[in-house]
Amino acid sequence: MHTPPSPTTPLLQQRCCHQTGPALDDAQAASLLAQLTAWDIQRAAQGDSEAVVLTRTFTFSDFHRTMAFVNAVAWVAHEQDHHPDLSVGHSRCTVNWSTHSVGGLSLNDFICAARIDALVA
Repeated sequence: MHTPPSPTTPLLQQRCCHQTGPALDDAQAASLLAQLTAWDIQRAAQGDSEAVVLTRTFTFSDFHRTMAFVNAVAWVAHEQDHHPDLSVGHSRCTVNWSTHSVGGLSLNDFICAARIDALVA
């Protein structure tokens, strides 16, 4: 079953766990999105269905800082056992979270986004 968002525990203090069941609905996702900095929910056609991702693009002054960020994101993903899609360029990295097992967004996506926000705070 899908772990419901915890209204009293900040995202940064929660841990990812395996998610099953339906994806978060729009109201749940919007509530969790309000706890993040500069993330956006994007929807795109994917065959006969719609892909939903939690996304943010980070910019850096040079390649080395970009790669340091990418490695930090990789560590968060490994530690939480929840992995994003990354698009990396010289001075930018776009992070896209979604949960394949629920076919959309889950609490895990928002927990990981909060941890990434903490990296750049």
